[in-house]
Amino acid sequence: MGNALAAAIAILAVMPSALGEALVCAKTVDGMSRNPEMYGKLRTNMILACALVETTAIYALLVAILIIFVA
Repeated sequence: MGNALAAAIAILAVMPSALGEALVCAKTVDGMSRNPEMYGKLRTNMILACALVETTAIYALLVAILIIFVA
């Protein structure tokens, strides 16, 4: 029971990560619509930012899996 609760708490870190990724994508699309000639640079930076934000969710998933199966 304790391990499942600890894993659920670890997964709570995924929600801010998802919101951050959504904000990154929304602001990039807004920037592309305002300045279409910057499309390539904005897209590259968006992909990099989404990858960096997504690492938080991956670490939370890794911690949850470790809690469930190792502890």
